[in-house]
Amino acid sequence: MGNADAIRTERGDWISRHLEEYLSSGGTRGHIMDLADVGGRAFTTHCLIRFRGRNSGKTYVKPLIYGNFGGELVIVASKGGADNHPEWYLNIQASSSVEVQIATQAFAATWREPSDEERHEVWSYMTHLYPPYITYQQSTSRRIPLVMLALGEPIDVFTP
Repeated sequence: MGNADAIRTERGDWISRHLEEYLSSGGTRGHIMDLADVGGRAFTTHCLIRFRGRNSGKTYVKPLIYGNFGGELVIVASKGGADNHPEWYLNIQASSSVEVQIATQAFAATWREPSDEERHEVWSYMTHLYPPYITYQQSTSRRIPLVMLALGEPIDVFTP
């Protein structure tokens, strides 16, 4: 089993429990998690993104680590260093917008991908926030995408 597969297997149930805790608490729990046991930081911030499946049309919600870079949220399409992009990334590529919840507030958002020097700066920032991203990138030949979210109008928090 590859590094990415091992991480996904070990963390799969944890991700489901994290999502349930975040949603059921209205965002009062799940925003900040201690990821020191997996090489991260003790106070790692997480958002929820809500998007529509590009083929199914179903609505999905995913918890993701985020950073705040220049007033935009940054999420990383790492998939633990797998050789293919995460489904959430492929789904938002098919849409011009996404919804995001940060703790107890939610917003409509637009997204973009940084390039060139900005991408380098954002990548450096995100690997500082969550050092395992470096190992993830080393374990795959794909360039791990960075997604910048510009928050728009407030919306209701997500529900289970």
